[in-house]
Amino acid sequence: MGGKNKQRTKGNVRPSSSGRAAELLARESGSVPGFVGFGISTSNDPGYVPAVHGAEEIDNLVDADFRLVLRKLSKRDTVTKLKAVQEFGAMCQERESDVVRGVLPYWPRIYCKISVDHDRRVREAAQQAFEQLILKVKRNLAPYLKGLMGHWLVAQCDTYSPAASAAAVAFQAAFPLSKQPEALSFCKEEVLNVLQDNLLKETADTLSDPQSVPEEEREAKYMRLLTSSLLALKRLLTVLPQSDCEALAKRLANIIAQGKFWKYSKHKSPQVRGALFELVAALCELTPQLLQAEAARVCSAVLLGIDDSDPVVLPPLWEAVLHVISSIQDCWSHVNVRKGVLPKLWALLAEGGRGLATVLHPNMLPFLSKLPAEVTEPKLHFCTTFFSSITQGLASERALASPSECAAIVYATMECLRFVLLQSVAEGAEQRALQSLLPLIDKALGTPALQRGPLFPQISEMLVSWEKRVTGDEAAAFQRLLTDFWEGLGSLCARRVDCEETEPAALEGIASLLEVMYDPDNPARKQAKGKKAVKICFAEQEGKGEEDGPSAGRPVTEPADGFGKRKPPPPSGHLLELVCQLAELSVVYVCERDSEKHLRFLALLLRAFPRPQVFGVLLGPGHGKVEPDTQLGALAQNPAVRFLLQRVALWLRQDDGKDTDLLVDMVFSALRCCGSNTEQTLVLNRIAMDLKWGVLLQIVQKACANAGHLELCGGWLRDPVLGERLVRLAGELCTVGLEASPSAFSALPGQHSHSWALISLALSQQHNNEPLIGKVYVERIIERLHATLSEAKGMCDAGNMEPLVSFISDVASNFFSSVKGCLLLPAANDLLLTTFQLCAQDPALTHLSDALLQKLKLAYTAGVHSLVTHLGPGVTKGTFLHSAAAWVKRQLLTSILSVQRYHSRSSPHRTELELQPCWIKRPLLAGRLRACGDCPCMEVWSVRASGKLPAHLCASALLGRIIFIAVPVGEQQEETDTSVHPDLIAEILYALQWCEEMEHCSAMVAEYHQLLQEWNVAENACSPSLAEAGDLGKASAAELALPVEMMRFLCWLVDHSPTVLCSTHWDFLLCSMLAWLEIASESSGSFWNPWVQQFVCANCELIAKLTEFFAALPAGLAEQLPPELSSEWQEFFVEGVYTLLLPLLKFPTAEFPEPDEQLFPLAVAEAVGEALVHMPVRLLTHNKLPARFVAGQRSSLPDGLQSLLNTLTPLLIFKARPLQLAVYHMLHKVMPLLPESDCERANAKSDDEEEEEPSLSPPAAIMSILTTTEELLESILGSIQVGEFAVVVPLSTEHCCILGYLLAWKLLLTFFKAAPSQNGSIMEGLSLWKNNVEKRFEGVEDCMICFSVIHGSNYSLPKKACRTCKKKFHSACLYKWFTSSNKSTCPLCRDTFF
Repeated sequence: MGGKNKQRTKGNVRPSSSGRAAELLARESGSVPGFVGFGISTSNDPGYVPAVHGAEEIDNLVDADFRLVLRKLSKRDTVTKLKAVQEFGAMCQERESDVVRGVLPYWPRIYCKISVDHDRRVREAAQQAFEQLILKVKRNLAPYLKGLMGHWLVAQCDTYSPAASAAAVAFQAAFPLSKQPEALSFCKEEVLNVLQDNLLKETADTLSDPQSVPEEEREAKYMRLLTSSLLALKRLLTVLPQSDCEALAKRLANIIAQGKFWKYSKHKSPQVRGALFELVAALCELTPQLLQAEAARVCSAVLLGIDDSDPVVLPPLWEAVLHVISSIQDCWSHVNVRKGVLPKLWALLAEGGRGLATVLHPNMLPFLSKLPAEVTEPKLHFCTTFFSSITQGLASERALASPSECAAIVYATMECLRFVLLQSVAEGAEQRALQSLLPLIDKALGTPALQRGPLFPQISEMLVSWEKRVTGDEAAAFQRLLTDFWEGLGSLCARRVDCEETEPAALEGIASLLEVMYDPDNPARKQAKGKKAVKICFAEQEGKGEEDGPSAGRPVTEPADGFGKRKPPPPSGHLLELVCQLAELSVVYVCERDSEKHLRFLALLLRAFPRPQVFGVLLGPGHGKVEPDTQLGALAQNPAVRFLLQRVALWLRQDDGKDTDLLVDMVFSALRCCGSNTEQTLVLNRIAMDLKWGVLLQIVQKACANAGHLELCGGWLRDPVLGERLVRLAGELCTVGLEASPSAFSALPGQHSHSWALISLALSQQHNNEPLIGKVYVERIIERLHATLSEAKGMCDAGNMEPLVSFISDVASNFFSSVKGCLLLPAANDLLLTTFQLCAQDPALTHLSDALLQKLKLAYTAGVHSLVTHLGPGVTKGTFLHSAAAWVKRQLLTSILSVQRYHSRSSPHRTELELQPCWIKRPLLAGRLRACGDCPCMEVWSVRASGKLPAHLCASALLGRIIFIAVPVGEQQEETDTSVHPDLIAEILYALQWCEEMEHCSAMVAEYHQLLQEWNVAENACSPSLAEAGDLGKASAAELALPVEMMRFLCWLVDHSPTVLCSTHWDFLLCSMLAWLEIASESSGSFWNPWVQQFVCANCELIAKLTEFFAALPAGLAEQLPPELSSEWQEFFVEGVYTLLLPLLKFPTAEFPEPDEQLFPLAVAEAVGEALVHMPVRLLTHNKLPARFVAGQRSSLPDGLQSLLNTLTPLLIFKARPLQLAVYHMLHKVMPLLPESDCERANAKSDDEEEEEPSLSPPAAIMSILTTTEELLESILGSIQVGEFAVVVPLSTEHCCILGYLLAWKLLLTFFKAAPSQNGSIMEGLSLWKNNVEKRFEGVEDCMICFSVIHGSNYSLPKKACRTCKKKFHSACLYKWFTSSNKSTCPLCRDTFF
């Protein structure tokens, strides 16, 4: 059998091959055999494309890469197929069209197989790849359409939407919309063949191999194919022209005549049932004559399944129901309606559609309209059962929980009621509709969910239509209908109102129903019951946006909940009569039994029906006589006014627990019956005389919240009577607050909270940019509040003043934030200033709590914001900013903590500052504070202190920011005294900026420069005392502060105006910079001193600024500078500067090894690091650092470069992030030079040296950092699973170690990128190796256990194959599988593994 030494046939001198066999067949048969398995074949065996050597003309048709991909497509493994499909699509997109066309003969079979694959990802990717194929081959697809179209149409109806959408996109790419019917018509026979086979012949076992595919997967694939085929048949009939549908009539009739086809209506899969009903609906519409022949089967399948409530089935089912009863004339004769159809429908309706009312109930009216008389007889019984069932559904759990479900049932019920009513009127039996409508209303009155729905508006619309028909041909019938309806509704409502145990919801429902009947178009009710209204304002300018909001002072009013300016038509006689009847009943329960729910019902009735007739009924028969009233005059005869004075005002004065809010609503209802604003003002003044302040507060609040109410009482609010009362109230409140004893004052908030709220509301609200009350009364109240607050400011008794100041601060905050232009009032300016002074003073003097200080801060912040926003930042005399600045100035000069205390020579025997040094440190180093004074000892700076600032410093910071930002320098009228002793220049400059360092404008810089020139600061910057001291720690704060200011000023000059400096100035600048750096390098032991830190930081900032300036001179600037300046900088100053600066990076860590200590100079480390980032590479490689070597360290680097690495790399894990980053940036510059230096040093060694071969890479210093930090990373991340994360606290020890680890790896990668290999870099070699490995293992399938080609430990390939599924596995993986599972089966197919 083919042994190596077997004798060959005589004369056969060539080796056997399939190519020679193919040539022989070609000579004998005259044609070359085609590829195996890639035709339109009925075989179920997977196809492939073999390489047929010798048949080059065929072999050339398919590209080698395409052959490989097509082989993968025939695999059973899902991942392999998915990757292959995606690769196929990419190749179709990238390759030339001639190459892609070679695949077309073999694509139909592959596509027909993978388009119905079990995995949805494969199906979606197949359609996407098909689209790419279509875009490439275009018209060349035409010869293969008939083999593709059937499965292509099925794919467009895939149950997985992305796959169906992708197939539709591919179909659209192949055929425009106008050409699609033509394409389907061309392939209609083949498409129908595929669909017929899928529906009638295929089974789960014929589609998939039972031996290799699990039963669950087979069933799922079969049900999916059934669903898609039914939908595809519907799509085919919908798209095809009518003539083609008629041509297919016989074949369609053969399909629907099969019993298996109609069994799908009872299929266990809802998708299959739903697809069948969709197809039935389409057949009824397009080919009704076919279904007429199968009427019995159609009606049984559709009408007897009417109770199918699956969400997938119900919509197409009812579509089919409506089509069947419309297109099949004798449909009801094929089913038992009373036993098989209607009972199922009643049960479905009684359960509210089982959660599908939005889909089910809209079909009720068309269904009802198509029922013949023999089905609905007797009509009264049918209608009663139908409406009782549908009404019962309103009480279902789903309907009560879902507003949309409830609304759908209501709309369907009312539509059906209208239909039944029209039929009943024509037959003279209109009572039939009322017998269904009144129970529905009764049910709604007891169900709040129905009251909020569309039922009441629907009833109102029905009544309007009845009233319109009273004048028509059927007037008598509709008149009787209206009369009976109002009688029934009246008795129904009266029964519920005239009952002490009635539910409040029922009473509210009656009021709502009557209001809707009276005014169905009320916008306030629609907004309240609909979605919450959202107001959006698009501001064109910054100021306009704030004016339009609530903070602009306008009341936030809702739409008029009554009527406002919109007047509805008068209520009908029936409606008004019913309202009067119910109001009379309810007032009896209110007066005699104090019924709160009847009071609320009465208030709702009066709000909806503010009619004199209603108020007259409420007065009763015993109130006919009217006593004369001189104040009201004839207005006292108004029933509404009489009810207001005799009943409502009395109830408001009583303290018997009645809901005041309801009574206030009655007040506004009665005011609507007044003829003018004058009458309304008279009435309000009359009833307000004896009312409590809390009631008046509610009246004003309701007026501000409702535009209709505000229109009713606007005149009263601006009336002098109310204004004077409010002024007196404010005075009384302030007097009580100032004079109350501590014991009595504890009850002040509870007693007067309504009064203070009323004052605040009256001041803060506006209407049409006018105060709510008279402007003169606003100013008088503000004056009284200011006077009281000023008086309280001088009192020190915290128990007495705290509540009073709190109330006034609340009122002021609301006033300032709400009223536009409020600070135009002089009293408002004074109140704002007093509020500011209270907050800015020392709490030790004012005895105010932190919470009250926060309130005061909010108040004056709101006032300043209003001032700047609406009036502009004016600083003229008399305004708030001017007055506040003057007050702050006086405080700073007269306070114990004045600026003069900072002068070091004003009190030479003092040893410490009054201001806490620990507070000074941070703003001093950040450049936000300019101060000089004696330097405390080292122990003072090591103590952590509170971050709370003194009050007068907070005040000065706020005012400084407002004045210097908001006011142009040219408008400031402050005089500057420059006749100061030279030693005080720095202190004068500090006083200009108490708070955050601001942007210097040119005028301020010019003044600053003038000061420096006047006092010869430039010549004395490096004063003899500072230069001779040698140690900055021995210098005073004043001596250090002046050079710091000089450095900052020179930085600004270099950055903004370098051309103003002449050659002498540049020499002074550069020499001073170098001299300052020399002094700093000799004073590392004093880096704990914040003033020394500030000196070093400013020096480093100047160095960095100069380095950046000379590194990138702007175009044209070099000609304006001294000619030798750039060369002097590069040749002399750069080396001198960085030679001194580089050792400074190590000094902070050497002197202060613990970075968490208070004394650690972090600011110095950060500033030095930022300056060293600009250090040139040549100075880094030829540095003058002290030699630093590690014992046993093998290196071929130059000594200076190795010392640099050994010095800097330990700082990568030092717990100071600025230091870590600075070291990284410096080493990043050096890393690309290390491989070259390594090689040069190694090549320089002589051949006769017997030393060991030097270690060229990687750098040992970097590797030691990685080794050190890997242990910590292992302890942190060792227990973390893939996909989880570990929380590392920022700036902790772990965080710094992880940062150092990552920075070290980045440096190592930079080294590898520059390190050579053979004929290139190491990275290039790795990339080449990776590509070679990928090509070597291309086409090798993954091991189905570890899902890798190469084993993780022994690096072997999958070689052990299963004889059943042909999958290959690693030997080690199989051994682990067998031992862990205790089985000898294949991991994939579960067959015995041999």
